[in-house]
Amino acid sequence: MADKPFKSNKKVLILGIGNVLWADEGFGVRCVEALNEQYQFEDNVRLMDGGTQGIYLVQHVQEADVLVVFDAIDYGLKPGTLKKIYDDQVPKFMGAKQMSLHQTGFQEVLAMAEFTGNYPESLLLIGCQPVELEDFGGSLREPVRAQISPSVDIALEYLAKFGVTPTLNKGSSEGLSPEELTMQCYESGRPSEGDAFRKGDPRFMNKSEGTD
Repeated sequence: MADKPFKSNKKVLILGIGNVLWADEGFGVRCVEALNEQYQFEDNVRLMDGGTQGIYLVQHVQEADVLVVFDAIDYGLKPGTLKKIYDDQVPKFMGAKQMSLHQTGFQEVLAMAEFTGNYPESLLLIGCQPVELEDFGGSLREPVRAQISPSVDIALEYLAKFGVTPTLNKGSSEGLSPEELTMQCYESGRPSEGDAFRKGDPRFMNKSEGTD
């Protein structure tokens, strides 16, 4: 009789961070979104769109035994290059771009979790070298978009070491973020390159302000 697959009771957090409104900044969010759409996980695994929540993510990191993070990271490599960073090396590579003075870098989130003594036992950062960040309302560039599926595969291979073996999602899944910001809705509603308003995406602006 074959042995049953090993199942872990460790608490696992799979986190995508970044801002989908700024081109390749949305890479991390799109990766965790793809995982959520394609797979079903056991109750000990949580998938989360971390967006740019910064310090508000601390409590979730503190609860995790295993943490997997997707993010767009400026390693200074060829655009679209994937890089895997493990455990103690992760904080050195987090928070490549701070979008505002109010956004706390994720390395600070890790530092606070460590300070409180509630720090993940195992960490994996799956980072992708961005092509373009300074494009409000823009899409993921193709070299970055092409790395979503490989990044998902890397995460699944890593999680298998901890007994995390999700099943294929055969039905619809509950979204991790508002439906308007999912890749399908966001991309289908995006204006053409010729019509795009590069001072901002009109869909997310206060219409009363006008677009003079």
